[in-house]
Amino acid sequence: MTKKQTVKRPPVKETVGAQYICFTKGDDPSEFTAQYEDVVEKTKTVKKVSVTENGDSTPVYASGETYMNASSTSSTDISVEVIAFPAETISRMRGDTVTDSGLILSGGNKIRPRFAYGKVVIMHGGQRRYDWYPNCQLSANTDDIETSEGSYKEQNDTLTISAMPFNENGEIAVNIKEDFKAPEGLTEDMFFSTPILSEEDLKKLLGGTTDTGETNESGTEA
Repeated sequence: MTKKQTVKRPPVKETVGAQYICFTKGDDPSEFTAQYEDVVEKTKTVKKVSVTENGDSTPVYASGETYMNASSTSSTDISVEVIAFPAETISRMRGDTVTDSGLILSGGNKIRPRFAYGKVVIMHGGQRRYDWYPNCQLSANTDDIETSEGSYKEQNDTLTISAMPFNENGEIAVNIKEDFKAPEGLTEDMFFSTPILSEEDLKKLLGGTTDTGETNESGTEA
């Protein structure tokens, strides 16, 4: 019997969009609580994002043949290249001590807080993919600078973020893909108004009223 053939033309990735950060709250900032602060920080300074899953694939043998492959992902490394990053946010992600006079004390055995990291992937044609990584910690960051040689030259930094499981199922990321299946009426501002961890969170977001207006540092609407 002849099989039905379907030709698909998936959209290609065009550019990376904005990134989002929301810190968790709780008595111990190093522990994941699945409870978040009220402020989600949005920046449009991203040049490149690379995501690498860390996991194992173990073949299971039975009756002299491969029965199945057991795969698991223990964590995900996110490398983010930016042209700039808020100084207050990076100090907080590093666990730096900031004195009342503004002195920043870095290094040592500091506790690095948990946060949710979100990013947008824009496809050719305008469709988008929204990604939340609800349980993250900063692993490393660069701070490179070169001399000026008469014309402007980008001097970018890289943040390495470790995304870890956020529930008992070991799940690490939450995605919405507009070219696959997306709720009607969902916008970027709505999705990133708060970290999403479950279907219930998304339904609550869609069913309620959400102020999606952006504000700048002065507190006025952007």
